[in-house]
Amino acid sequence: MGTGLRLGIFTGLLILVGVATVFALNIPGFSKVEKVKAVNGVVSIPVAKVSDGEAHFYRIKEGGKDIGFFIVKGADGALHTAFDSCDVCYKAKKGYEQKGDFMVCKNCNQRFAIAKIGPHAVGGCNPSYLPSTIQGGSVIIKSGDLQSGAKYF
Repeated sequence: MGTGLRLGIFTGLLILVGVATVFALNIPGFSKVEKVKAVNGVVSIPVAKVSDGEAHFYRIKEGGKDIGFFIVKGADGALHTAFDSCDVCYKAKKGYEQKGDFMVCKNCNQRFAIAKIGPHAVGGCNPSYLPSTIQGGSVIIKSGDLQSGAKYF
């Protein structure tokens, strides 16, 4: 086999892997972040989809910005919603990752108990609280509440 043919096959395989990677990152279940859209002023996510104790990360385009948030069930049995950002480290645009019962800032490594994420844990590097309600088996988040976090993104 000639050098040109080997180079052509290698280049073709490289392109195929690159294209497959791009598609995999946009297919639900293959990406860490799922894109969502508001319908009638709200984002609705089935409770059953986010009740496994794992953090589920979402992005929505609101007001010209991609706003990130997560939903995670805590050890307290409640679902907790927050922006994937905080008041202190938001400029780094790194967000959080889950480690057991904690969400950890990927910029400064501060750990926050999932069960304490909410309206009373604000400021500093706490995950910025995102109000939500449970209605009819879905987590409901208002577009206006999402837009209030645009400053972090």
